[in-house]
Amino acid sequence: MQTDYLIVGAGAVGLAFADTLLEQSDAHITIVDRHGKPGGHWNDAYSFVTLHQPSAFYGVNSIPLGQDRIDQTGVNQGLYELASGPEVSGYFEKVMNQRLLASGRVNYFPMANYLGEGRFVSLLSGKETQLLIKKKTVDATFFGTTVPSTHKPQFVVEPGVDFVPLNELPHLWKRSQTMPKHFVIVGAGKTGMDAACWLLASGADPEAISWIMPRDSWLLNRRKTQPGIDFFDETIGGQADMMEACALAHDVDDLFDRLEACGVMLRIDPNVRPSVHRYATVSTGEVAQLAKIKHVIRKGRVTTISPSLVVLEGGQESFGENTLFIDCSASAVEDRPTVPVFQGHLIVPQMIRIPQPTFSAALTAYVEVNYGDDTTKNGLCGSVPLPRTLDAYPRAVLGNMMNQFAWNQDPKLREWIRQSRLDGFGKLIAAIDPDDAHRTTVLKKFRKFAMPAAANLSKMIPPS
Repeated sequence: MQTDYLIVGAGAVGLAFADTLLEQSDAHITIVDRHGKPGGHWNDAYSFVTLHQPSAFYGVNSIPLGQDRIDQTGVNQGLYELASGPEVSGYFEKVMNQRLLASGRVNYFPMANYLGEGRFVSLLSGKETQLLIKKKTVDATFFGTTVPSTHKPQFVVEPGVDFVPLNELPHLWKRSQTMPKHFVIVGAGKTGMDAACWLLASGADPEAISWIMPRDSWLLNRRKTQPGIDFFDETIGGQADMMEACALAHDVDDLFDRLEACGVMLRIDPNVRPSVHRYATVSTGEVAQLAKIKHVIRKGRVTTISPSLVVLEGGQESFGENTLFIDCSASAVEDRPTVPVFQGHLIVPQMIRIPQPTFSAALTAYVEVNYGDDTTKNGLCGSVPLPRTLDAYPRAVLGNMMNQFAWNQDPKLREWIRQSRLDGFGKLIAAIDPDDAHRTTVLKKFRKFAMPAAANLSKMIPPS
């Protein structure tokens, strides 16, 4: 067998890359993935998971996700819809069957393990296949995404502990034994927040919920990430406010204070200063729900859970009988240092606009087809690391800004981004009437602070 491009991984990144590669070239593409269906980690996610950001910004470039609907109920009320996990899974099956395979230029091998050097083996038959790759291999597995149902906890769970991934929460009704009287959420990330919101929405008493939160997080305000002209002040105005904060902040702590003051950042407990930011995006409605949980345990990470005691880095907590421990401790994205995206015959898609993995993958594919040498391509696709500490946040923001500046200097690339449905903002800004005094004032504010922001962010980046 032979192919032009081998894409390893049929998750969101691999499919977004394949979709744009298909549109921009006449290449033949082969996709290999371990899952039985396209969609990557979405196949393993909990049933009540939703996107963090509007559906309009997710998926592949050629096929819209969702109906551009404003939610009328729930914690996302008044904001653009967030596709549910089942909706995303169905969408990616549609992308594979109706877009990629229907083209006649894509081969797809599910339930297959890639061995390297163009070889992969079927997990069901054991048959090994050797591919002749005429152009490049695309490693769409760099992020190493894990979810609670597919990871091993980094702490000891002793026998007799009622311990489940949050995937099991909707199935509690099947239990023949006594239902839990107390719930302990283990993990402070977006997964833990989703578990807490599900418990509350399903009728659990806030006093029956404990939350082990090793670190509090700064959270992105979803209202500041909305598409559409009706949210211009919130979205583009929010970006202008962000540039001003980045330009005027004295240090990283002052930067987050300013971002909170202008509504870009949120936190659950106003009395506890967050120590991490990983781009989790929430609504103010979610924050209000999460704040109902008062028993928050801030004693570091869990080391051991026994039937009657939880041992943490900074102390212990006791719980009574009929306590259910809910595992939300998966890290989602593995800690990996960034590498060049283009490496000769290997392409490693990464975040080149954080936190938009599918836009990043689609743009990477466009650059692959339309530009020449790896130096030029990597100049347009500088990988942006996910911040693990607050000190790393300025580097992430500056990385986004530097990439955007490079794209804006290239008219062809700038126009592709403007027309991309995964971008969302370029077309909106371009459509502003020059006679619209209010909106042009917002744009002027953004431009006024952009260069000073870049200079100031550079000063806040710790020495490597």
